[in-house]
Amino acid sequence: MVPRMEQLDTHLGGKRPFGYSYWPLPEDDPGVEIPRESLRLVSQDGALVRGLLWLPPGGKPWKTAVILSHPRGDFSVHYACPLLAAAGYAVVGFGTRYQNNDTDCLHENCIVDVKTVYDEMRRRGAEAVVLLGNSGGGSLMAMAHAELGIGDGWIGMAAHPGEGVFMLQVIDPSVADENDPFATVAELDMYNPDNGWRPWPEPCEYDRDWLARYRAAQIDRVARVDAIAKASIADAEDAGRRLGGVDKSADPAGWRELRRRTVFSRYMAIYRTLADPAYLDLSIDPDERPMGSLFAFPDPFDANYGRGGLARSMTARGWLSTWSGLSSHAKLADTMPQVKVPTILVHPTADTEIRVRQAKEIVDNAGAEDITYVEMKGAPHYLEGHRPEALAHVSEWLAKRFP
Repeated sequence: MVPRMEQLDTHLGGKRPFGYSYWPLPEDDPGVEIPRESLRLVSQDGALVRGLLWLPPGGKPWKTAVILSHPRGDFSVHYACPLLAAAGYAVVGFGTRYQNNDTDCLHENCIVDVKTVYDEMRRRGAEAVVLLGNSGGGSLMAMAHAELGIGDGWIGMAAHPGEGVFMLQVIDPSVADENDPFATVAELDMYNPDNGWRPWPEPCEYDRDWLARYRAAQIDRVARVDAIAKASIADAEDAGRRLGGVDKSADPAGWRELRRRTVFSRYMAIYRTLADPAYLDLSIDPDERPMGSLFAFPDPFDANYGRGGLARSMTARGWLSTWSGLSSHAKLADTMPQVKVPTILVHPTADTEIRVRQAKEIVDNAGAEDITYVEMKGAPHYLEGHRPEALAHVSEWLAKRFP
């Protein structure tokens, strides 16, 4: 008989698909059979929300449910699910309506999907429902609590300050023309040798005055992309207002022209979105991270220009709602003060994407009186090699507050 740990259960350590870094690994297997139930729910506005309900082993009764999701990730296969279920909790990992494709992702719709799962677990008898957010799921869950008032606790695991805020630190400010991926302002290019860059895998050294100008230019570029997106939306809204004054029977050609402009949705190609100098200069916000990025393979230079990065193709409204650090409402700086329920943040100190400084700012901004902060020394973003320990901290925290 093949030992259980070697069985290729796709949800408990089987071969994971490319890009699913949060997929359970063999060492995450809790060692007990975890019942699973497929969920297919319909939100109040008609969207399909799919996930897996993981239940405690042996039919053990449960009182508290933990739900976790991400704007585009399929968290039904998240490593936290089997580990928390083994600890005695009902756990729902699920994807929003934008699973695997956030081109038109609206966080305002994502939180409706979160509430759909929250309501389902209440319907199933949960006495408490705790929201868990990993990575970009942290800002999603905080926004759901802040705007919809749902959730009896908030768990952040490697949570960053918000997808738009994250974009502010990684977008390439040296792009001179949004329609030309090679147009570059040399003095703002972190991949220019004159500014301190050296070819991978040599470490780089960036002047701090230059870095301050660079950070300001990143904000400027996001503002320019915002302006393009807002102008497109404004044009469509203006056409819609004018459409109301046209009789389509009397003037079908005029009606058609305004109608197509009303329904038009601009798709934006956003080039070069992996350019954080801290990826290559580890003296910037020093911690235990290695050089490089989770989103690179391995050199951020290659991923900045080639495949990789984030928000590379977005609708105008999707950009503003999700990836604009100036326009998105999914910012923990805004939402965490409204999260007054018991809060825990688990931060891996070797995370290439999130700095220790940022993790502490999230905790400092929390509105709760009951706040716990745990650092996982030397752990990467998805906590490989540290997951059972990290979830043991979370389980202990849950047990003291939610039976």
